[in-house]
Amino acid sequence: MNEFYQKDIISIKDFNKVQLEQIFASTDKIIKLNPIERREICKGNGLGYLFYEPSTRTRLSFDAAMASVGGNSLGISDISSSSTKKGESLADTVRIMSNYSDVLVLRHPLDGSSRFAAEVSSKPVINAGSGTEEHPTQAIQDLFTIRKEKKKIDGLKIGIIGDLKYGRTVYSLLHGLGNYDVDVHLISPESLRIRSDSIYEIKKKLSFTESTKIEDYIDDLDVLYVTRIQKERFPDEEEYLKVKGSYVVGLDLLQKMKDDSIILHPLPRLDEISTDVDNTKNAKYFEQAEYGKHTRAALLGLILNENGF
Repeated sequence: MNEFYQKDIISIKDFNKVQLEQIFASTDKIIKLNPIERREICKGNGLGYLFYEPSTRTRLSFDAAMASVGGNSLGISDISSSSTKKGESLADTVRIMSNYSDVLVLRHPLDGSSRFAAEVSSKPVINAGSGTEEHPTQAIQDLFTIRKEKKKIDGLKIGIIGDLKYGRTVYSLLHGLGNYDVDVHLISPESLRIRSDSIYEIKKKLSFTESTKIEDYIDDLDVLYVTRIQKERFPDEEEYLKVKGSYVVGLDLLQKMKDDSIILHPLPRLDEISTDVDNTKNAKYFEQAEYGKHTRAALLGLILNENGF
């Protein structure tokens, strides 16, 4: 039985380890299938996307993922050219778009937006980023990348560095890591520490340490997950300028890391990872972006096929 059939993907908290491993197995299958077989998985199905915030990788990877499994995509990537500009509500836009598609992908700046959309939509809704809450498909992509590149997740030492307060990818990743036996170290400026009100549930499943100094952990990490300090999330630009450029991962830092450690980033990046790192064997953030297409293709295949694929 395919338990993902017609399922909303709103929060990584809705998944246990067994379910995550099922998605990873389906992703491995997607990668191994030849293009002709792959295009049969969602043939004739349509994906509708609603992006109320700018996006490159997430929107295009969903688009590419749907095309790779034989479906098509339509939607709104710029709300200034939609009826939202005329005052149309999110509820009405979701209802209309769900009439035109078989699965709906939503990115919105307000917390709770995807869960609300799932309540009014007649088709499954995938959360592609809701406010500062979560980004579940990014977490699935991140976990798959770790598993693929390190051959496991259990037993690893993982550092997460940068904007831990506003970074929704961080919260989803931590919830996902709560299904595994890992050591997690959180590194950020004091003003960007993880929000205490948002980690109450995480603490029940995952233990972690916090520090402002990357040097405290760098030589012991198997995975370094770097996040951008997000200027657009700051209510006060002066506060942003105080923490801008707090951490830069360059070749000097890389030399202190384990030889087989990997560096990840949900992208886009600014100056937090030097371009000198890009061509090293440790840099896996571009592979991570490619895995995002495959994990999303697997999710779409599971959501749209009653008996899986």
